[in-house]
Amino acid sequence: MAAGGCGVCGAAAPKYRCPRCREPYCSVPCCRQHKEQCAARRDPSADSPPTSQQPGAGTSGTPGNSWSVEDILTDSDEQDRVPLQKLKLLGESEELKDLLRNPHLRQLLLAVDQAEERNSLMKKYMQEPLFVEFVDCCLRIVEPPEKENILPE
Repeated sequence: MAAGGCGVCGAAAPKYRCPRCREPYCSVPCCRQHKEQCAARRDPSADSPPTSQQPGAGTSGTPGNSWSVEDILTDSDEQDRVPLQKLKLLGESEELKDLLRNPHLRQLLLAVDQAEERNSLMKKYMQEPLFVEFVDCCLRIVEPPEKENILPE
């Protein structure tokens, strides 16, 4: 690996880390290539990481975790991080809970979570009114509109 570069191609600055071995990589293609290599050299007797450790799950360096939020966020991504306090508001929203009761929305979210190419799938789903309603609801919770932009009644 080039110093400070991607552990696979060495060309770009790494933005992500393998949750198993913590090798840095820069992109989805490098992730796929590394995943094949990492799985091939992995000791079958080693424990696999828990499935609850998905990026963005808010696991930040707690004991037993194989990665932290800091491993997947770069300095430029820091401005996009939603504080834990605001994320907790999502769980308290009755409007969001009502939306999540819809089986079609749940299928869409599951598909995004399991997709290799999340960006293209997100673009496709942003054409679905139900998905847009879900996204808008989440954004209203974590980034409420400024009161100065609201017209008085």
